[in-house]
Amino acid sequence: MKHHPATPSATSLPRAPHDDSSRRMTKYFIMMAVRVVCFILMVVVAPYGWHTAAFAIGAVFLPYFAVVVANVGDDVREPPAVSPLSALPATPEQPAEAARPEKPTVIEIRESRPE
Repeated sequence: MKHHPATPSATSLPRAPHDDSSRRMTKYFIMMAVRVVCFILMVVVAPYGWHTAAFAIGAVFLPYFAVVVANVGDDVREPPAVSPLSALPATPEQPAEAARPEKPTVIEIRESRPE
C-alpha cells in the first residue's frame, strides 16, 4: 500500500463540527449570563455611580462581543501531528541472532489436469 504524503493524519484533522458548535455555544452562553448579571447589578446596586455606568456598558456591549467571540472559528491550531510512518526506520533492522536461510522457502501450489 502506497502512502500518499498529502493524506491527512487522523490526529491532524480539525475538530468535529458538532464539538466546535457546542464549544462556541458554551462561550456565547457564558458571556450572555455575564450580561444578565451586569444588567441586574446595574438596577439593584444603589447608590448610582461610576460602577452603575460600568455595569450598563457591560449590559449594552457584551451581546456584540458575545456574537463576535462565538462566531470566531478555532483560530488556535495545534501543530500538525507527526506521521507515525516517519518515526519508523527506512529499513527494518534484522536481529543479529536471527539466521537468514540462504534460499527463501517458497511453497508452490500447482494444479494439474486429470488425464
